[in-house]
Amino acid sequence: MRRPLIASLGLALCLLPACSGADDPSADPSGAPSSSPAPSSTITAAPTPATADPATPDASPPAVRRVSPDDVRLATAVAAVEHLAGTVGPRPGTSPAYRRAARWLGTRLESLGWSVEQQPFPTPAGVSWGVPVRGGRSTNVVATRGDVRPGRPWLLVGAHLDTVPQAPGAEDNASGVGVLLAVAEALAERRARLPVVLVAFGSEEPRGPGDDDHHYGSRAYVAGLSTAERGSLNGMVSLDRVGVGSVLPVGSAGAGDQVQRQLLAAAGRAGVPTVSDLEQRSSDHWSFVRAGLPGARLGSTSYAAYHSADDVPAVVSRDQLRRTARTVLAWLR
Repeated sequence: MRRPLIASLGLALCLLPACSGADDPSADPSGAPSSSPAPSSTITAAPTPATADPATPDASPPAVRRVSPDDVRLATAVAAVEHLAGTVGPRPGTSPAYRRAARWLGTRLESLGWSVEQQPFPTPAGVSWGVPVRGGRSTNVVATRGDVRPGRPWLLVGAHLDTVPQAPGAEDNASGVGVLLAVAEALAERRARLPVVLVAFGSEEPRGPGDDDHHYGSRAYVAGLSTAERGSLNGMVSLDRVGVGSVLPVGSAGAGDQVQRQLLAAAGRAGVPTVSDLEQRSSDHWSFVRAGLPGARLGSTSYAAYHSADDVPAVVSRDQLRRTARTVLAWLR
């Protein structure tokens, strides 16, 4: 879903204050699933109706099956965590490291068959978790498959790609991006119940103390949605800190949230233990909810390495990554 309104994002925000088949964490994160062989170019004469072989198979393509929680390839998520936190490292939203991470992620998504757009937006200077950071341009990495139509129902799965300056960000939030990639891979040759957009948001981390000093990328994305797109969004899920713990937090901005209820039910179908987390507004889903759109969050278990140099790949639990990805795919199914 390319954004005809991207050019308006800078104006909108200037008004604001401010891996592969086996579970092998060493798998190459840049690998793509093999494609089907190309059809033969040999041209033969078609049989007449009188001589056609009744046993000739139907030439129509086979139906694409629905995605399932069992389609998760955990190695994809693990390799993403190791690359982003172990190789790229700290990546504030306006930094060169963030731009490297965004290019890497876009290439990975394209290798899985998704169409990718880098959606730029401005981010102000400020103080991010005690460290001064420069203003400048950040980007959202937006992946689609050509099946989203304005005014038709659709779903969105997002995860922020940036970190605070002092943290390599394995749990916060390479874990969410890793699950996003695992979901992209599971959907590569399968379908969801509705068309899906995947977004890695930039500049989620705070640059000041207030609500408007946070979540710049998701606020930019929401500002760029058309009226038809807003009216047809059936649900948004933010994957934020989803690699720690033994149960999966399912958060909502308030009680009775429809997307939270759907996620809790999906986790039950996928066999994932959960805990409800109400009044949860500290992730990108809040940008959607505050604009009147349906959104919820997965993740937010407390851990000692939060926003520190110790947030390294060893912090992240493979089992929790699997639980999260299974829940998302059950929700999309």
